[in-house]
Amino acid sequence: MATRNASQGILAEDRTEQRTQIIRMLKKAYWMEMETVMSYVANSINPDGVRAQEIVESLSADVQEELGHAQQFAHRIKELYGVVPGSQEFNAEQTYLQPPDHQTDTVHVIKGVIEAETKAIEHYNAIIEATDGIDPVTNDVMIGILHDEESHRRLFEGYLREYEAEGLA
Repeated sequence: MATRNASQGILAEDRTEQRTQIIRMLKKAYWMEMETVMSYVANSINPDGVRAQEIVESLSADVQEELGHAQQFAHRIKELYGVVPGSQEFNAEQTYLQPPDHQTDTVHVIKGVIEAETKAIEHYNAIIEATDGIDPVTNDVMIGILHDEESHRRLFEGYLREYEAEGLA
């Protein structure tokens, strides 16, 4: 049975270059989420102190959400005829999400989460722009995930404002 390309849309043969660019952007998003999962696991376990408990609980819950985002990106990469990368292609970049030297430094964790969410929001907006009018399926997926990331950043900005108001940040 012969494979037949779509005659229009992002799966059309004449859209190969655009599809390749979108796959590249989705792979970056995939790795961003996978790295965030690793850091959120560490930062949901390491912090000590009464004040850290809410941050720990929030990050523990977010691990599954971020992993779900990575899985959505992986599925979309495959749907676009790309190959989901394996671990040997991973390069860590999120220095700001590394666990702090002191396990009571909750502000470090909060600021790292805000930075990670900000970078994700910036990249996801770039994907939304790149897929607008070209790949409505990826565009729609990205808009939904962008909403999650904006909501998460807003939550952690609130945590930071509370620490700042109390002179702890």
